[in-house]
Amino acid sequence: MQLEQFVRTHGEELLRLSYTYVKNKEMAEDIVQDVLLKAYEQQDKFRGDASYRTYLYRMTINRSYDYLRSWSYKNTVLTNKIQEIFQVTKSTEQQVFEQNDNRLLGNAVLDLPVKYREIIILFYYKELKIDEIAELLSISDNTVKTRLKRGREKLRKQLEGGEWVDEFSSETSNR
Repeated sequence: MQLEQFVRTHGEELLRLSYTYVKNKEMAEDIVQDVLLKAYEQQDKFRGDASYRTYLYRMTINRSYDYLRSWSYKNTVLTNKIQEIFQVTKSTEQQVFEQNDNRLLGNAVLDLPVKYREIIILFYYKELKIDEIAELLSISDNTVKTRLKRGREKLRKQLEGGEWVDEFSSETSNR
């Protein structure tokens, strides 16, 4: 497979996955570029223990975690917090934009701690089954179910009074 085709096939999906962890488009692009280049160069070493998609997800998640543990990320977060403190009130246009329900839900998911966010994203957005998530993250099925339940509870509290609450209150044991 040519590198260009390899990127076209896997790039967009991995970019969205990485973004959900790092919350920065440019950094997510860098991470995916690193992952795809490494995966392309080492595709002959793929053992086939899991699906190739799962393999790429795992590489992307690991690389995203590496970034979140890095000094540059922590420095960026601190700088952004300081800027928020001194920032003036938002414009009317910004306020209207933020009231959009899809944006509200997306922001609520991104505000979750990583261990809940990744489960919510893999389950609802990537539509993986509980056992697939457990295998991907190297945790037990029960841990996935617990984190999914707690993640939904945190979302429900964040979105209290919104129309999205009912979607996260239903049980999903049939997946």
